[in-house]
This record gives sequence, C-alpha cells and structure tokens, in this order.
Amino acid sequence: MNHGQQRGTTERSQVRRAELIATGRKLFADTSYDALSVDDIAKQAGVAKGLIYYYFTSKRGYYLAIVEDSVAELVARAGGDADLPGAERVRRTIDGYLHYAEHHRAAYRTIVTGGVGSDAEVLAIRDAVREELVATIAEGAYGHRGLPPVARLALVGWLSSVEGITLEWIGGLGGPGGIEVAAQPDRAELGAMLVRQLRATLMVIEEFVPECPAPPATEGPFGQRDDLAPVTGSS
Repeated sequence: MNHGQQRGTTERSQVRRAELIATGRKLFADTSYDALSVDDIAKQAGVAKGLIYYYFTSKRGYYLAIVEDSVAELVARAGGDADLPGAERVRRTIDGYLHYAEHHRAAYRTIVTGGVGSDAEVLAIRDAVREELVATIAEGAYGHRGLPPVARLALVGWLSSVEGITLEWIGGLGGPGGIEVAAQPDRAELGAMLVRQLRATLMVIEEFVPECPAPPATEGPFGQRDDLAPVTGSS
C-alpha cells in the first residue's frame, strides 16, 4: 500500500469513527446507558457490532469517546472568538456555553453531572472542562489564564452556580413537541443575568485579591446597563 492509499484509508477511518460518534450522541440523548447494548448501537448505526469494538474496544470506550467529543464541542463554542476584546470575549463565552446547553441538553447533563453513576473518567473530563472555562473567563477579565487561589475559588463557585442554573433552565425549556414545563427566559436574558453575576464575582475578587482588579465598569459588556434590560425591563 502506497502513502496515498494509506492516507485515504486513514481518512475513511476517521470519517467512519466520527459518524459512529454522531450516531451515539443521538442514541444516548434519548436512551440511558444501561438500556443500550452494543447490538442495539450497531443496529441503529447500520454496522456490524465488531466495528464498534474495532474503533472503541467496548461500549464504555464508545461512551467515553462520545463524552469527549461533546466536551470538545462545548469548549470550542465557549472558548471561540479569541481575537475579541476581553470583556466581549467573556460575553461570547457565556453565550456560547448556553447555546451548547440549549441545543445539546442530554450531552450537557452528562458532562455536568458526571455521566453514568458519577463515572470517575467522565468526572475527570468534566473537571478539565471547568478548568478550561475558568481559564477562558480569567483571560477575558484579566488578560491572563493563571489565578491566585482565592480568585480561582471564586470563579469556580460562579461556574458551579452557572451549571446549576443552566441545568434548571434546560429542564424547563420546551421539548420536541414545543411544550414548555415552565416559563423560561430566553438565552439572551439568561446570559445577561450570568454576566451581571460574574461582574459581582469579579468585584468580590478585587476586594480580596487587589492584584486582580475587576475590569472598569465602563469597559465593554461588563459596564453596559443594557445587560439588565432583558431581565428587568429597564432601558
């Protein structure tokens, strides 16, 4: 086999693996881990079950690959627009985070709650996501990713609150039939609230860690009075 043939084979393998992961994301969105067998997965994917074992070794390996793929998409969406000014990047990070949760609810729940039975490997993946998101927020707010311990704890606390709020929010959004469990703010309204909560957290950090001053209130989205308009109705 020449180099061109090897490259073509590798590319086809990557495409096939990606297709199987995409199928798995849809399957696990509607069905619990324990309720799906490898036979079920292979049938839904239209492949021999040996192909699942070839690419992922086991059902667990397949599941972890799906979680990792979901995490990569979440981090990419939340951490994009690196060339924007810091404050605007933070706003985009929060909006990207909520956009992902809104459109990939099952995957988001898996990432945040730790997956099947609080799976240790899924929890490790979740913790890595948290660290990346905290670093992204720090870079937008302070221009660097490293944080003193108190500042990091404060941002981790804010992010934990964001996770709980987001879980509650997506739980109340309309399902496939368009029926809402309860009236919910739209993504822009919720994002505005979370930006304001982050602003308050940054002010507390400044009080306890003077070397981490909050961005000036007049700079970018942190200082825009309109952030509260969707929530309060003020203009």
